[in-house]
Amino acid sequence: MNWDRIEGNWKQITGNVKAQWGKLTDDDLAQINGKREILEGKLQERYGYAKDQVKTEVDAWSKNVRMN
Repeated sequence: MNWDRIEGNWKQITGNVKAQWGKLTDDDLAQINGKREILEGKLQERYGYAKDQVKTEVDAWSKNVRMN
């Protein structure tokens, strides 16, 4: 799914995000609000991922995400 669609449907996709990255809180998801850069930053913060690892994970996730 392209990022514009993810951003536009963020509220419907948050369950999928939490399933993928369970350390993200509801407050994190509200702050992210569909913004890829903020999601990547939160993943680095919560999981200690390197920037390139975050990009790879988010790319893979976004290709396979489905609306709930």
